[in-house]
Amino acid sequence: MPEILDQARTRVLGTGVGLDADGVLAVLRLPDEDLPAALQLAHEVRMRWCGPEIEVEGIVSLKTGGCPEDCHFCSQSGLFTSPVRSVWLDIPSLVEAAKQTAATGATEFCIVAAVRGPDERLMKQMRDGVAAIRAEVDIQVAASLGMLSQKQVDDLVEMGVHRYNHNLETCRSYFPNVVTTHTFEERWETLRMVRDSGMEVCCGGILGLGESVEQRAEFAGQLAELDPHEVPLNFLNPRPGTPLGDRPVIDAKDALRAIAAFRLAMPKTILRYAGGREITLGDLGTRDGLLGGINAVIVGNYLTTLGRPATEDLALLAELKMPVKALSATI
Repeated sequence: MPEILDQARTRVLGTGVGLDADGVLAVLRLPDEDLPAALQLAHEVRMRWCGPEIEVEGIVSLKTGGCPEDCHFCSQSGLFTSPVRSVWLDIPSLVEAAKQTAATGATEFCIVAAVRGPDERLMKQMRDGVAAIRAEVDIQVAASLGMLSQKQVDDLVEMGVHRYNHNLETCRSYFPNVVTTHTFEERWETLRMVRDSGMEVCCGGILGLGESVEQRAEFAGQLAELDPHEVPLNFLNPRPGTPLGDRPVIDAKDALRAIAAFRLAMPKTILRYAGGREITLGDLGTRDGLLGGINAVIVGNYLTTLGRPATEDLALLAELKMPVKALSATI
């Protein structure tokens, strides 16, 4: 077994302390023949420090398209020629989406808006929407609304929002190559306020944006420093009309190496399959990731791209004898 995996077995599996960025880089550089061993160790780490349960989540876009920011991977930016136009979802549709999500067995429903940060109209829509969902659906509500002020953080807490998603997207050193209309530090400040508020922090990013393997390791280290409750791992699904629309899809083995490495960096964190896994990994790779450190999935479709049918993911979890996490009794 490679030396880095022996070290990880002692440190990560044995003590629950994650690998540093250098250790992550060593895992990301493992040859293909050592990938199964890395995935097996990551699975053991996940089982020891997180347990066997899988958290299932659905997401819906409250406001789609027309965003003023220039995130180079995103078809919802109003600055690009991608064929996504601004649309708002009404409250009954929001409640119906939450009901459909709950019917899959999901415990988490995330309301997403394509904005730099929420204005008062969006905050009112959130307030009304969260209240309507909580009145009719037994599910935890999360939100992803861009960068926040302290008052907006406080308002979301008051509404009963359980978790806030705000992805860093990539490492600090590569961030200016992906976004120019705001900074890595601005995103980090929102995450700091969210964590201090008591809401759970959900923060991940997208692999395959053109970052180097060293920058991928840097990103894992920065996420570990943030210590989020959940890390969604996306793989770039190139969108027509965006600056990254012509990028190749990340190699499946590189994606699986990253899953193992991120688990070994963050042994106690929810590591969630998110966008792009369908085209990057396919059915077989999806299974390998679930047996290689992943312990949460988004079911159904994403914001502007299609996902696997929820029934297929749930059938796979049943086949792998991975129990779906029950809704918290405190909610």
